[in-house]
Amino acid sequence: MEQRGDLWSEIIKSDDECGDRFGDVPKIEAVYQRRKKPEKLSEATDLGCSVKEARASLINGQKRDSWTRSLSTRGRESIAVGAYVNNQPQKKPAARRKKPAIPKGKVVKAPDFQKEKEYFNEVDAFELPEESPSPKTKNSTWIMGEQVVPEMPHLSTRLEKWLISKKLNRSCGPSSTLSKILESSATPLEPICDDEAVDSLTLKTPEKSSVSNTSDFRLIPSCDVSLAGEDVPVRKIKTEEMDLEDELKRLSLTSDLTSTHLDYEKPFLDLLSACGQMQPSNFIEAFSKFCEPESIVKIGEGTYGEAFRAGTSVCKIVPIDGDFRVNGEIQKRADELLEEVILSWTLNQLRECVTEAQNLCPTFIKTQDIKVCQGPYDPILIKAWEEWDAKHGSENDHPDFPEKQCYVMFVLEHGGKDLESFVLLNFDEARSLLVQVTAGLAVSEAAFEFEHRDLHWGNILLNRNNSSTLPFLLEGKQVFVKTFGVQISIIDFTLSRMNTGEKILFLDLTSDPYLFKGPKGDKQAETYRKMKAVTKDCWEASFSRTNVLWLIYLVDLLLTKKSFERSSKDERELRSLKKRMEKYKSAKEAVSDPFFSDMLMDQIS
Repeated sequence: MEQRGDLWSEIIKSDDECGDRFGDVPKIEAVYQRRKKPEKLSEATDLGCSVKEARASLINGQKRDSWTRSLSTRGRESIAVGAYVNNQPQKKPAARRKKPAIPKGKVVKAPDFQKEKEYFNEVDAFELPEESPSPKTKNSTWIMGEQVVPEMPHLSTRLEKWLISKKLNRSCGPSSTLSKILESSATPLEPICDDEAVDSLTLKTPEKSSVSNTSDFRLIPSCDVSLAGEDVPVRKIKTEEMDLEDELKRLSLTSDLTSTHLDYEKPFLDLLSACGQMQPSNFIEAFSKFCEPESIVKIGEGTYGEAFRAGTSVCKIVPIDGDFRVNGEIQKRADELLEEVILSWTLNQLRECVTEAQNLCPTFIKTQDIKVCQGPYDPILIKAWEEWDAKHGSENDHPDFPEKQCYVMFVLEHGGKDLESFVLLNFDEARSLLVQVTAGLAVSEAAFEFEHRDLHWGNILLNRNNSSTLPFLLEGKQVFVKTFGVQISIIDFTLSRMNTGEKILFLDLTSDPYLFKGPKGDKQAETYRKMKAVTKDCWEASFSRTNVLWLIYLVDLLLTKKSFERSSKDERELRSLKKRMEKYKSAKEAVSDPFFSDMLMDQIS
């Protein structure tokens, strides 16, 4: 075998021969050094025409430096292979000049907007379409050139909106909602595909039929020709030469309440609904249902309103939602009176003798009607108020109210005189007063977790009649209470708390701090403060103890404020009752006190 030579030497030799043959060609080597940016561009070397020396670490096996160790993470940015490849570092783009700092103490001149001003003056020189101001009144219109766009009138229903849109653009079909309304009609469907049907959309009154007074109008859901063979609903309405637009208004599913009173807030609309009204009444209209307006007489007054007698009924008028004070107090809001309205109607249920009832009593005043009124006091009411003022000296402001003032008028059964002015004849009538109030509160506690929270002697009415007993039903057990010819009625539920089963109605008394700042020693003022201590200002929760506090207040009144025929033994019994009531937590517990034992009977004797 022939001995082979050194292959590496032969390759070098062949390269040298090629070099001699083709001229000096730069040798190609792998460059493993990282490029460094030359200090000057003129000092840059042409990597395609020069040969870099191999790194020492790859030739003589010296220890690699930190740069070599980090190649795997940095990437091999410096490797370049190939002839005539320019690997010179490129010049970076010039950095963006920053605004020079403002020298201290120098004031920057305001920018000159003269050029902008000249531009807009040039634009304003052109003739632009004339445009009217934004429409603020009902009769305003938009004007652009010679075109006048008809104004959309105040719309109360979706049907009216559709009608107006049809007048402005006949190609527009009725809304999907309108189609659903018409499809809900129970009348048979009839195919409509003629021009006469489409003409009905022009809102012309259909001719009166000679057969009956029922005329047809047709609404096509779409103007698509493909629907010509389909059935479309026909709504039949009765008319006597009435305009079709009036009939469409009558078809609206939106109540007049919403369309007429769009400016009213939701609490006021809820109040109207609770009173069964579509809109507020005037005073004469409301009073006329119960008496001749000329016979109206003022019989009392309170902080928040006036009381008038109308026939056999009493009307309590409370101004609401005004932005000025009445009798020194901020007017009640609609949502506050809404709760009192619901309270009144709910307590009325305790008077209804239904077979499945578990709690009944005649103690709370019967509410006959409640109305929302609007407007100034009628001259008849002004006259009645001034006559009362001349005789008794009113503590309230003169009822000079503006046109838009609103009120709630409670029409109540006439319950007699309040305890402050009623004359008790003897101890039996006093006992009857206490047992009726206690039993009534016990029944309302069991039925609705009711707390009156303001049972002062102005909110208890007394009336003499021929009855000797009154029936009460407490948690399914019937008892009869001796009356001794006196019947009481509890009124005014402004501060009351109740659980209707659906919601809890209460008045947050923390918003009325002056209620608890009455004179020391005054029984009524002290009772408010005791309530505050019991509830700890949590007025939403149930604290039946507040009812007991007002029973203690009543016993104090009988001992100190009311005069009637009584013995020293009777007074000792009242004091003993007051002491025992300090331990009771509810009226239900109090009604079982020995003081009432001979006043309650299982059946009529």
